[in-house]
Formats: sequence, C-alpha cells, structure tokens
Amino acid sequence: MTETTRPDEIAAGLAEVEASIAEACRAAGRTREELTLIAVSKTYPASDVRLLAALGVTDVGENRDQEASAKVRECAGLDLTWHFIGQLQTNKARSVVGYADVVHSVDRPRLVTALSQEAVRADREITCLVQVALDGDPGRGGARPADVAALAEALAAAPGVRLGGVMAVAPLGEEPGRAFARLREIAQVMRDAHPGADVISAGMSGDMSEAIANGATHLRVGTALLGRRKPLVR
Repeated sequence: MTETTRPDEIAAGLAEVEASIAEACRAAGRTREELTLIAVSKTYPASDVRLLAALGVTDVGENRDQEASAKVRECAGLDLTWHFIGQLQTNKARSVVGYADVVHSVDRPRLVTALSQEAVRADREITCLVQVALDGDPGRGGARPADVAALAEALAAAPGVRLGGVMAVAPLGEEPGRAFARLREIAQVMRDAHPGADVISAGMSGDMSEAIANGATHLRVGTALLGRRKPLVR
C-alpha cells in the first residue's frame, strides 16, 4: 500500500469540504461565490498553510496571537488574508493589528478602542466583526445581543477599523440552525443601520450546512480540512 502523504491528506480534506459546501449551497439556493472558506490552522504547522495556499486557499484563521504571529512570519510571501478568530486581550491588540486583516472577536468597547489606536499607529485599516454570544453568556467570548448595536456604532465611528459584520459560534447543546437563524436576524439589523457590514462569520466543521442555510458568508473550518488536532510541540 502507498503511504498517504500530508499533501494528499490536505488535498482530500479540501475536496471533501468543498463538496459539502457545494451541496449545502445547492440546498440553500446559494452560489459558492457567496462564501469565503477560512482555513483554521491553529496547532498545525506553517507547512500545512503553505500546502493549502498551493491548493488555492486564500484565507487563514488563527486563535492565539503567539502562534499566529510566528506562522505569519513563516508564511511571508504568500498572498493570504489572515483572520484572527480567538478571544483577544487588549494588550495583544498591537501585535494582532500587525498582521491580521480581519478580527472576528470584537466583543467590548475597550477592545474597539485598543484596535483603533493600534491600527492608526500602524497606518492600517482592520476589518472588525462583532462577536455575538448567542446564548447570552459572554463568558466564552462575545457580546450579548442587546449590546451588539452599540459596539457596531463604536466600530463604525472609530478610525483605523472598518465594521465588517458579525461572528458567532453555535452554543453548546443547541441546534445550530436555530442559533444561526438568530445570528442572521442580528446581522440584518446591523446591515440596516450599516449597509456595508455584510459579513456573517458562522459555521465550522460540524455545522457548515446549517450556517450556509442561514446566510453565512464566511466559514471557519479546521478539523475537516486538516484532521484531528494534535498538541502543538514547541
């Protein structure tokens, strides 16, 4: 038997993910072009990112600043859009602004201020998404739905950042379709007030189809692309 190589594994994972996206798009009456696939590479090496880039993947997501900043340096020269999707401490804002094109996890006013200040300092414009805690519990990251409008206003008014839309994770124990339907409603209210805020970042390896059915524009997929995560050895 021929041993499967890492490039083969990643190519097969990407093909399966694309097939799942295509099927979900057909079911929802949407086109593939409406969706951006973000490859979540946390705990995987930069070499995997390079393999994905060679297969045409253009968007990469990371959860931790220390790992992300190192990986961005290792992938210098690749034409990639970097997404920061993890919970973000204000003291990491300067580092994240140095490489991230999109921050998905804006959930409090202090973070808006920090990202704005650092983006202006770096002469960059960062797209920011308001992370919504769909279960109303901000403990795992995200703003309460009632606080989303004020955060959107703060981002829209702040220099150096651009309000892009919303992001959420389906709550544990809840049917993802119901959760994403609520996110879609929140996104529509935001878009009514801020027409350019058209991003809905929702859906991961296990609930992509439900997210697509409820208007997601960006999917954050790791395991289905790259396999079960192993501890990152440093």
